[in-house]
Amino acid sequence: MRNVFFLLLFLMLTSTAKPEVVFRNVEYKEGNTVLEGLSAYDAAIQGKRPAVLVVHQWMGLGEYEKKRAEMLAKLGYNVFAADIYGKGIRPHTPKEAAGEAAKYKNDRALLRARAQAALAVLAKHELTDPKRIAAIGYCFGGTTVLELARSGAEIGGVVSFHGGLSTPDPTEPKKIRAKVLVLHGADDPNVPPQEVAAFEEEMRQAGVDWQLIAYGGAVHAFTDWSAGSDNSKGAAYNERADRRSWEAMNPWLLFNPTNAGAMWNNDHQPHPEFWPSF
Repeated sequence: MRNVFFLLLFLMLTSTAKPEVVFRNVEYKEGNTVLEGLSAYDAAIQGKRPAVLVVHQWMGLGEYEKKRAEMLAKLGYNVFAADIYGKGIRPHTPKEAAGEAAKYKNDRALLRARAQAALAVLAKHELTDPKRIAAIGYCFGGTTVLELARSGAEIGGVVSFHGGLSTPDPTEPKKIRAKVLVLHGADDPNVPPQEVAAFEEEMRQAGVDWQLIAYGGAVHAFTDWSAGSDNSKGAAYNERADRRSWEAMNPWLLFNPTNAGAMWNNDHQPHPEFWPSF
């Protein structure tokens, strides 16, 4: 009888297990360049699941992307955070970051190749449902996922958070297969109205399933918790736009991950005290 009691207790505990996110560094290559991304998934969930590629901002893959990957993994996604720059290449200052990002903004073929290499890693992962893959990116990463879509990548959707919208190579009609969601700071000085208008026209001409949401009072980097709060600097965190944009992203993916109902639990958010009800 005692053994039965402990067996039942064990089953109760395991059946209510909290998310258990596993992180693994993953080396991969694009051409001869060694890259190092980050895999994240919830070990408490069994079997294949929808997957999301996360692309970093201009400072390279770091703790910010790891936290976003964790948030997505706790929602039930299999996540891979890409490394566009290369293993060990992590800028330490804005000047270094600007120089590194410029290499890829000036060579969109290389930028697309790096994104496609990361997408291939995610698609081949044993936990990925290959029919349900999307990509999201922040700032430089937002530009990157738009270029990934322009390349004709076979993914369900891309989401750009405060990314640049211009491209030297506007997409050919019907080439974009993914849905496109742009989450934009309405007062972002880095992406002026004429750039927004050109992007919208590009999407119309290409017949893309697209949407653009502009957040009033938000400037560049509005989801970056370390960006400060001074809009006059052109880049600043905006708690309301951060939460609203995150909320806008999940239904756009339309993948119904296992833990979607737990999206707003406090232990699934990085700074719940910054995200009041609205």
